Amino acid sequence: MEYDIAVVGGGIAGYTAALTAKNLRLNYLWLADGWGEKLRAAEHVRNFPSFSGDGEAFCAAIERQCALEGVERTAARADGVYRTEEGYLLTAGKESYSARTVVLCTGVELRGNVEGEREFFGRGVSYCAVCDGALYRSKTVAAVLSSPAFSEEAEYLAGYAQTVHAFCLYDGASFRAPNIVVHGGAPRAVEGESRVRAVRYGTELIPVDGVFFFRRSAPPATLAGGLETDGTHIAVKRDMSTNLEGLFAAGDVTGTPYQYAKAAGEGLVAAYSAREYLAKHPKRV
Repeated sequence: MEYDIAVVGGGIAGYTAALTAKNLRLNYLWLADGWGEKLRAAEHVRNFPSFSGDGEAFCAAIERQCALEGVERTAARADGVYRTEEGYLLTAGKESYSARTVVLCTGVELRGNVEGEREFFGRGVSYCAVCDGALYRSKTVAAVLSSPAFSEEAEYLAGYAQTVHAFCLYDGASFRAPNIVVHGGAPRAVEGESRVRAVRYGTELIPVDGVFFFRRSAPPATLAGGLETDGTHIAVKRDMSTNLEGLFAAGDVTGTPYQYAKAAGEGLVAAYSAREYLAKHPKRV
């Protein structure tokens, strides 16, 4: 099946874009693996019209509306967006989807990047275990996990690698696979020459053949090749369009302020802009 629009991301921008796409009667796909830890952890939401309460209550209110309006979500985390003749191919682990337009609402990773991460992307740094795990059969890899939600990714890597050094940014990490070595906190840097050769952890240099970063949001430039960014944010126009034809972005991933009201507005604009794009570029028969 080819969708009119694929919305990537589970925050306010992603939900609003999906809700708007449904109301516009577009054939939509909403890829999101949840509302996000930042949204649920909010101590008090005071910047969204007509709502007052904490993050859990805010998520509950959205979930009620989502059910009432019949907005469908596919629980998956997109790991690649690729241009095709008719639109885009999106991958999420072992699954793939086709869409004529895409709205990226992936948010930003506020913890910051590890030194060397961007420089070695595609040369030993990866964000998808299913995509690249088999490349490291019988080798040693590092996996940086931002939450327990990514434990299965490390277990998957352990099925191929000889050793997985798991750097866990949370307490109480544990794994079933005996070849996973647990470290507390992130490595300081990724090091190497033409490819990754090691990670620096404190004063220790740990030899590895590859490094996997598992976060709620990967750097946007790693999702879609050729996407123009201004560092950590996607560069967009007022209609939320990017430099890639048929690809739009909304929410925190487009820049500050990181506010729910701003994200909702951009999600709505992006969905309307996608519809306008579809009207101007009818499907080939």
